[in-house]
Amino acid sequence: MKIFKNLSLLIVALGFFTSCNDSKKEQKTEEATAVKTIPTSLKWSERMALTLMEAHPEAYQIDDKEEPYWDYVHGLVLTAFEKLGKETGDKKYYEYVKGYADATIDSLGNIPSYKFSDYNIDMIEAGNILFHLYDTTKDEKYLKAMQTLRKQLSEHPRTSEGGFWHKKRYPSQMWLDGLFMGEPFYANYTVRFENGEQLNDVAKQFELIQKYAYDEKTGLLYHGWDESKAMEWADKETGTSPNFWSRSLGWYAMALVDTLDYFPEDHPKRKELINYLNQLAESLTKYQHESGLWYQVTDQGDREGNYLEASGTAMFAYALAKGVNKGYLPSTYKNVAEKAFNGLTTDLVQIGDNGEVIITQACAVAGLGGNPYRDGSFDYYVNERKKNNDPKATGPFIMAALELNK
Repeated sequence: MKIFKNLSLLIVALGFFTSCNDSKKEQKTEEATAVKTIPTSLKWSERMALTLMEAHPEAYQIDDKEEPYWDYVHGLVLTAFEKLGKETGDKKYYEYVKGYADATIDSLGNIPSYKFSDYNIDMIEAGNILFHLYDTTKDEKYLKAMQTLRKQLSEHPRTSEGGFWHKKRYPSQMWLDGLFMGEPFYANYTVRFENGEQLNDVAKQFELIQKYAYDEKTGLLYHGWDESKAMEWADKETGTSPNFWSRSLGWYAMALVDTLDYFPEDHPKRKELINYLNQLAESLTKYQHESGLWYQVTDQGDREGNYLEASGTAMFAYALAKGVNKGYLPSTYKNVAEKAFNGLTTDLVQIGDNGEVIITQACAVAGLGGNPYRDGSFDYYVNERKKNNDPKATGPFIMAALELNK
């Protein structure tokens, strides 16, 4: 009888300890879930940033990269993180940016994954994050990296009138994308280290793209222009590509508002750039869908196969909101930007189980020429693949949210 009694006590004790352990496990699981959850009470800028940090613990992993790589998409997203860090005062955003720079730049200031001889204007863009890092650390490696990028611009091949080629392998071509990739860095560098001596050259890039890519009828600018008119996609009279692509127009709009940051109010070219921005803002507003979004091929919304696209819309929202905040644009464009951002969050953003923000309907990539050949046709643009949370959408989304204080 005593054996059974002791056995009963043992079973009760085991049950108690098992129950305690199960309870602790449940508590730990709940705590882990609580740590991972991205609160919906946060502003959209932080919710998006935390989504990216959860998906990519190291900043170089952005765009699903497996090794550190110097690239414009990282520069774009991390510029947004830099702005977010300054706005919130939260050090983790700064550290995330710094982590990328330290993973891609060695102790001597070399950038191992960057190939100078490619003369690729895209590679300049990530240099934008180095100014703040240099200011805060005084680490010479950041300055050395900036000097290398500046040297590329000094030697970069140009059109006959001085416009930067998009890449060495795309001779005689200027793309709207390239204005964003090169000019904000160029303007910032020449103001900081050269007394602004090259601001006229910066402005010249915008003047040339306006001269050759601008369309009088729509008020929009074509994606690309080939001075030689040798490319199959180039119009044999004008040299322009055949269509208006919203993301390329978004690159251009962002290039204008970001470059203007470095033009003093008394600079003779400043007013010219502001005029370009106002002209573009007026034209873009005509093509905004009632939802607030813009189509992939900007002016052909009623054509079968076209779709409302996230990255171009996010870029427009950012550029228009910043343009108003800086006084470059009339205040009415804040409403256009608000409508665009609300369209994104209403129609194109999904919220994951963990509270993560997922931007859908983002064109992953599009270009002109190359191999396989990209002809710039309507069918080409609308059939390029889409990617959820593509960095060309997430970076501008964070920046638009900050400008709109969302």
